[in-house]
Amino acid sequence: MMNMRSDRLKQHPGNHIDQKQQSDKKTSLTCCNLSERSCEALSSVLSSQSSSLRELNLSNNNLQDSGVKLLSAGLESPNCKIEILSLSGCLITDKGCSHLAFALTMNHSHLKELDLSYNCLGELGVKQLSFGLQDSQWRLNTLSQLSVTGFSLFSSSDSCQLTIDLNTVNRELRLSDNNKKVTRVKDRQSYPDHPDRFDVPQLLCQTGLTCRCYWEVEVRGEVDISVSYRGIRIRGYSDACWFGRNHQSWSLFCSDKGYSVWHNAKKTPILFSSSSSPFYVSNRVAVYVDYPAGILSFYRVSSDTLIHIHTFNTTFTEPLYAGFRIFPDSSICLC
Repeated sequence: MMNMRSDRLKQHPGNHIDQKQQSDKKTSLTCCNLSERSCEALSSVLSSQSSSLRELNLSNNNLQDSGVKLLSAGLESPNCKIEILSLSGCLITDKGCSHLAFALTMNHSHLKELDLSYNCLGELGVKQLSFGLQDSQWRLNTLSQLSVTGFSLFSSSDSCQLTIDLNTVNRELRLSDNNKKVTRVKDRQSYPDHPDRFDVPQLLCQTGLTCRCYWEVEVRGEVDISVSYRGIRIRGYSDACWFGRNHQSWSLFCSDKGYSVWHNAKKTPILFSSSSSPFYVSNRVAVYVDYPAGILSFYRVSSDTLIHIHTFNTTFTEPLYAGFRIFPDSSICLC
């Protein structure tokens, strides 16, 4: 998946630009690990006299305020004709909003829709951009920004309470705290036999997910936080059984040393930009599923902020079930 995204990035205007690509009116570069250099190249394309780009989707890239500043230089050009711009989940704060607001003040004749959902916007940033909705000279008529600083980055209706399916819990996993906490132990638990009980130290939750859902998990030690189809193999110890090692499941591996994501036995280490805040592993992880859109996102929870770790973009064909793999001397707790 990462190779495909890299190929898409290499083909994007600004990296080996050709005339055919410049004539495209709609470009999507979601989850492409765009860098500041990428934003600079995009800015050059937006300000080009030959650019005819009307819709640009850069969602779920760690652009941050520094990348938005570079991008804004292209947006403020009179040659820029962008009408729809999506910057959802790009780690943008008030500072980035200021850059966007200035760019739109300089060139307000085209942009009609701006998506800033799932960012860490404060009241000042939202106020600066909302001004454009009231200015008759601006064409901006839609501003999406689901939150103002805090955990309200997702709609409250998206929040879901997970319930562990007791029939799936492996006997090396001990339940406590009203079945909210799961700990890997050496003593095998005396759970009754059941055809859905994993042979490997994993479990699934009860409800199949087919809509938008958000949940958080407290992590200690090494765990896989996963979603899976119900048809994942229960018996045995092959890759077909382990979360993330087959085509039926997607997984985030968490440890004190960092993160990696897995799908279909392909591992992708998570690297954070040196320009971002110093790396550390949070003991709380948030998961967001938008089933109809084929989006699975993981975030680390830091104070009052959600920091994007990784997003899978795919097409889900069956209901998804939250699941966990617990390594020795480790545990998870549903929040």
